[in-house]
Amino acid sequence: MCVFLQGEFILVSDKHTDASFLIHHFLSFYLRAGCKVCFLGLVQSFSHYSAISQRLGVSLTQAREKGQLVFLEGLKESLGVLLQASKGTRTMDFLRDPSSGLRGLYDFVRDNVRGAVGGAEEWGPPVLLVDDLSVVLSLGVSVGAALDFSHYCRATVCSELQGSMVMLVRCEAEEEEESDDEGSERLLRGLIHQCSLTLQVQGLPTGYCRDIHGQVEVCWRGQCDKQQAQKKLFQYKVHDKGASFFARGMSSAVL
Repeated sequence: MCVFLQGEFILVSDKHTDASFLIHHFLSFYLRAGCKVCFLGLVQSFSHYSAISQRLGVSLTQAREKGQLVFLEGLKESLGVLLQASKGTRTMDFLRDPSSGLRGLYDFVRDNVRGAVGGAEEWGPPVLLVDDLSVVLSLGVSVGAALDFSHYCRATVCSELQGSMVMLVRCEAEEEEESDDEGSERLLRGLIHQCSLTLQVQGLPTGYCRDIHGQVEVCWRGQCDKQQAQKKLFQYKVHDKGASFFARGMSSAVL
């Protein structure tokens, strides 16, 4: 499923299902490829990602110790800000004042990915992983500020440094109460215009199946802009050591 794309922005989204397995998939892939990875874990702890990566054959602890992985533990940083224990850092400033946007978070990304170039260790192209950007909306950050953050990260990581970027955005079904200017659906639409590849993870239209857990619609930016876009649809099954992908109707359970 993974193809090494340099200078690309890959957008992962889900609805009525969980696409986080793709974040683990990309994380282990880029670390094995020798890339310097900056990971913004905004929804889970380091131990959560570490336990899953261990099953995939990658040690996040070792990667962090040798400087290959920079991990921002959003939950821990947030608690520090709320308890006034992190007054010296601007990374999570938006928790104190959502109107300030995500400038502090961008500065964290910029400093770490630029530090990957020309450092003592020779890593591959820098990679930014975000899990997941839509969570900042529930913390009071505007959709416009989130899109600005993505735009500047893309300019730095993908254009300037020729690295790669992978972001996860969750879309909830209950959007009726959101205004036209807010909500994860609007964020998703804005990010689609910025990205070069979208992976939209969906549940099966037929409902639960033990041997097929869902489907992934793959669409390249150039194709998505066309009304008659050609999209590729794959089905998948998640297991302990990763995920299997196959063409629709080609699962071993069906054949």
